[in-house]
Amino acid sequence: MAQPLAREVAEEVAKLNGVCVRPVALRRLDIVTGKEEIIDAPCGATLESKCPSCAKRNRQLRMAQCREGWHLAEEPVISPDAATEEQRWLIEFRADMQARRDAAAKHGEDPSDWDAVLVGLDEEINIAGMRGHVCGRTAPKRVRSTRRRQDAPDLPKRKMTNTTLGRTFESADGKVYRPSLFVTLTLPSYGRVRDGVPVDPETYDYGRAARDALHFSKLVDRFVQNLRRVAGYDVQYFASVEPQKRLAPHLHMAIRGTLPRAEVKQIAAATYHQVWWPPCDQVRFEGEHLPIWQDGVGYVDPDTGEVLPTWDQALDELDQDDTAEPLHVIRFGDQVDVKGVAAGTPDADQCIRYLSKYLTKSLGENLNGRAQREHAARFVEALRYEPCSPTCPNWLRYGVQPKGAKAGMAPGRCRSKAHKPEHLGYAGRRVLVSRKWSNKTLAEHKQDRRTWVLEALGQADAPTDPHRYVWSQVKPGDPDLAPIGVRLLRSVAERQRWRAHLRELEVRANGQDLSATGEEAA
Repeated sequence: MAQPLAREVAEEVAKLNGVCVRPVALRRLDIVTGKEEIIDAPCGATLESKCPSCAKRNRQLRMAQCREGWHLAEEPVISPDAATEEQRWLIEFRADMQARRDAAAKHGEDPSDWDAVLVGLDEEINIAGMRGHVCGRTAPKRVRSTRRRQDAPDLPKRKMTNTTLGRTFESADGKVYRPSLFVTLTLPSYGRVRDGVPVDPETYDYGRAARDALHFSKLVDRFVQNLRRVAGYDVQYFASVEPQKRLAPHLHMAIRGTLPRAEVKQIAAATYHQVWWPPCDQVRFEGEHLPIWQDGVGYVDPDTGEVLPTWDQALDELDQDDTAEPLHVIRFGDQVDVKGVAAGTPDADQCIRYLSKYLTKSLGENLNGRAQREHAARFVEALRYEPCSPTCPNWLRYGVQPKGAKAGMAPGRCRSKAHKPEHLGYAGRRVLVSRKWSNKTLAEHKQDRRTWVLEALGQADAPTDPHRYVWSQVKPGDPDLAPIGVRLLRSVAERQRWRAHLRELEVRANGQDLSATGEEAA
């Protein structure tokens, strides 16, 4: 039994060689030649617990994306491609169907069939390579007063300029410097902690910590808005959300351009987000005493049979109450770290590594010791009945029907990742990248890396017709699908061949450099 299992050693070798250990088998049919083959595609996991090889590649890809956009010296140019003939035809056809739908509604007919046709056409429009919705926002947006809270300081506002580049500074010798910022933002204290664990769990404010984690992404959005207003230009950023030792999320942000440290700290202190949701501090239904679903009606009170207010009705009641207060107000804590970083320095590389340090780990993965695991368990329990979104089933606990309510909902059984222990209340994206960061999409960054490898290996990277191949997923048990062990071995052999070739090319390049150096010395 002390002998290692051959299969486990094969997986270990695959990880050491950067091979995906959970490949997705796809069947590819070439409609030109008629050739059919099975190809192993990487799973694309972002967490080491899922697939270390794919997680490492994704982390390196994000590091490359951060490095290319942080100290960009030229204004990114983003111009949409011209519409194709097929795209224009789809829009014309969509206009014809819209006219027929409106005519049916005008004559008193049921337009539901036409609405289903329009939904399908909108999906086809996006598949054809067009972004957004052709009709724009179809539902009215609730608007509240934008007047700042009295307990929040006012911020200076500069006139906006049409640029994404920060200021440059010229030294006495004529050298131009383009510094940028590395900012770390944290949430406030919920009680004294020692080594990431509350000193007194009874007085630690788990409820506030849970709500702050649920709405942290909105607070980051507000910070970016305020940052751009104060800076006076379209500030670009690359940020990552990571857990502190006390399990609260915090933000590391690389910002293109520079501002005075005092102004950044002032912006953080003045940034807040108000959550205007129905009150959820008083429990109305719990245990076995829960609302009952009735078809065509919705959820009703099990005692009185009264229909619970819908989400929109609850918000309407909140809008009509002039004395209403927001359910929650989230702010940043006092700890704000602002660091200036110059391009091409060791500090810049260190900050990039720090930004991506925890990207391959879940928020609740690094729990050290029994005390911290118990702290995490209490935090997850505080999240259990906290509404995470308008569609969260937990609203039934407080007498409100969730948005889009359906049968089978029950408080404490929300499937959102915000309630899962590995996410600790934060359901947003772990990497936040502004639209004009590097003037490339993540797919284009991946293609750049692929092109470099193929050129080094001496292989052509000619673009292929996307309509040439028909792809389908291979089901388990397919007779043409080799066992997973065989597929891993094949991938390891191919990766070793590539690395041997790259090492050979590196030796040749070094030999040429040494020869050139010798000729210059002679």
